Amino acid sequence: MMVPLKRRKVCGPVSDRGTTVKFPYVVIFLVERKMGASRRAFLSRLGRKNGFQVEDDFSDCVTHVISENNSADDVRTWLDLQQKGNVTVELLDICWYTESMEAGCPVEILAKHKLQEVQKVKEESVEFLIPSYACQRRTSLDNHNTNLTDALSHLAENAELNNEDGRAVAFRRAAAVLKALPVKVTSITQLRGLPCLGEHSQRVIKDVIENGVSSEVESTIHSERFKALKLLTGIFGVGAKTADRWFKEGIQNLTQLANSGHDLNRAQQAGLEHYYDLNQPVTKAEAEAIGDIVKKAVLDVLPGSEIILTGGFRRGKITGHDVDFLITHPDEGKEVGLVSKVVSWLTARGLLLYQKNTRNSYLESEDGPAQPPSNMDRFERCFSIFKLEKKEMHSKHLHPGTQSSDQKTSIEHLQYFQANDLSNSQMRPNRNWRAVRVDLVVSPISQFAFAVLGWTGSKLFERELRRWAGQVKSMSLSSHALYDNKQCKYLRATSEEEIFTHLGLEFIPPSERNA
Repeated sequence: MMVPLKRRKVCGPVSDRGTTVKFPYVVIFLVERKMGASRRAFLSRLGRKNGFQVEDDFSDCVTHVISENNSADDVRTWLDLQQKGNVTVELLDICWYTESMEAGCPVEILAKHKLQEVQKVKEESVEFLIPSYACQRRTSLDNHNTNLTDALSHLAENAELNNEDGRAVAFRRAAAVLKALPVKVTSITQLRGLPCLGEHSQRVIKDVIENGVSSEVESTIHSERFKALKLLTGIFGVGAKTADRWFKEGIQNLTQLANSGHDLNRAQQAGLEHYYDLNQPVTKAEAEAIGDIVKKAVLDVLPGSEIILTGGFRRGKITGHDVDFLITHPDEGKEVGLVSKVVSWLTARGLLLYQKNTRNSYLESEDGPAQPPSNMDRFERCFSIFKLEKKEMHSKHLHPGTQSSDQKTSIEHLQYFQANDLSNSQMRPNRNWRAVRVDLVVSPISQFAFAVLGWTGSKLFERELRRWAGQVKSMSLSSHALYDNKQCKYLRATSEEEIFTHLGLEFIPPSERNA
């Protein structure tokens, strides 16, 4: 900011620093903006030493305003703020001041010394109008800019693997903006005025548009570190921190991990054993086949229950990484303990290769929700690896469709796995079933609408919903409830539409939440 007006100084022939003023007709004020306080102080002392009158504060007696890296418009704006807009002063660049110091007297003011006017160009019309928050815009599965969004997603994934969450979210938000555009982007100028596109993201986008690929992205995805961390985090139960620790120990593939002597937990053992299956995309038909089995299990142990297939499949995707089911019962309280009963039913029939149950730990307080340790909700649930018989898969009509991004990612992942690790026969075990990641989540009916919204995704859409709730509406949103921090009360809802209304947002159907 400019140095504010403090008090008017009395002009006189003697400097307030005790030096004689040689040029009383020149009273100088140095603008601190972009110059910095320390440089301004040094230049002020230099001027006074050479007999110039340099004022610390702007006043009516100032005749020469000296600025560095500011336009004439910038300085005039500042003068207006000081209510000095009509004062006749010379607006000069720092070069006049330094030349005067060298000459030992005020030099003649030439055109080059005067602050330049900003050349105002005719503003181009903004091609796209996109809201800042992903929860304000509709994003279908029709992505016209996969080349750009894939590049940004690779950088986001790399940031996540390196525990750089802020950078990862920035890239995800930039990619989400591009996904929402109705046409293919062919010039960086088309993105003028769009939100969430930082300088780094724009450099990557420009590189892809002009050269077909981003050199930074190519360097990243072909690095040994990225490939190894991606491979290791593909193991169920292994996060970025664990993978990074193993990589630093020299472990870069599954054979090295298996021979390392590490004591893997149950989840990691199951993840390593079923690595190939769990990194294959799950089709909609497979998800529905598992859904038929889960529905039978749930209704057998608690008749009247409701089961919904959530996640990407609810948003219209034809493949996914896992399968999520949300379960409730219309009578509040009857759902308690349902997970353990369903797990027993499935286990008795040999349908679970791995399972871990958690109890519902959510507590509602009159003072509002406490800050959770993570964004993970606290429902009763079961994380499992399901054993799906191939006869169940083929009982559904399979539609090959086009290759989705999930399929492309899994294929690339497994090609690297094949090239660096096990043989083809080991990768593709000859058996009549496959392993599938399945989550069973049980919600009380009073929280069911929030749970459905939270478990539908996409991950970024949900993050943006919570950000909108907190930053714009002063509310706290989770998969359990919505709390109004101004009214100090919970806002109840029995449908997703009601939650959007509470948040002051237009309702967006699941098929358009693919941010």
